[in-house]
Amino acid sequence: MTDQPPAWYRAAQQRAQAEAPNVPEPTAHAVEYEVSCLPDDDLNRHLYAIRVQYRGNSRYAVIRLGDLCLGADGTWDHGVKEYDRGDAWLDAHRFDLDTALKLAKEQAPLVTVNGRTVSDALRGRDG
Repeated sequence: MTDQPPAWYRAAQQRAQAEAPNVPEPTAHAVEYEVSCLPDDDLNRHLYAIRVQYRGNSRYAVIRLGDLCLGADGTWDHGVKEYDRGDAWLDAHRFDLDTALKLAKEQAPLVTVNGRTVSDALRGRDG
């Protein structure tokens, strides 16, 4: 048994290395922000977090619990995938980054988990 990768893989790596000087400069793009009132070291922070996720075309979604999406009217709706929504829904649930972060920060103090508010979670830290 050999520890060498397959020949096709080695050939692809060699081709990529040879082509690298001719490809565009890499770019970095922040695609997700986490917004929470709980401190970074809190074990439950992820439960109380709201995520601002890039969705393309300079638009962001405000997400909670993986599939709740915040609308411009301040209500949460199930479903975050573009393919199952029309343009009107997307326009009401996609924002520029500043607006998305503002909305997430407004909603963060209102998060409840199993009936426990952010204040309950913070009091639980004091022990």
